[in-house]
Amino acid sequence: MSPSATFRQATVADIPAMSRIRLEVRENTLADPARITQQMYLDYLERLGRGWVAEVHGEIAGFCYAASQDASIWALFIAPEHEGRGCAKRLLALAVDWLFELGNDEVRLSTAANTRADRFYAAQGWSRGAQTGATDVQYRVRKAPSKPSQPPGANSR
Repeated sequence: MSPSATFRQATVADIPAMSRIRLEVRENTLADPARITQQMYLDYLERLGRGWVAEVHGEIAGFCYAASQDASIWALFIAPEHEGRGCAKRLLALAVDWLFELGNDEVRLSTAANTRADRFYAAQGWSRGAQTGATDVQYRVRKAPSKPSQPPGANSR
């Protein structure tokens, strides 16, 4: 991970940079850029979920949004010049941990099949599911079972 990367919850002021990053990506490009609206970015800041950003030297390098209503990852994008530095892994972990903290046992997402994103989620330990539609594949990750706590001295004999 970039040693200078910092991670924080996204704010309204971050929306222009997040929108720029979304439009600059090399894969999963939007055929219709108007499809993702300013209101959607606003809604997922808190009302429908939560967002996080990675900053490198004061510049937004990537972002991730978690959707609370269906325990899914709504968006995860890194600016092309910041790819491969570990920011996506950390942003994804923040979003997944938050969804688990809300009480969800599983988090889901979909992405285009046979892409770098497809390989990225598999490399993070997500379970690849069936292909849906002509191009998308589903992924899920389950919360690790919590270890039962033992009373003090339970294992000492």
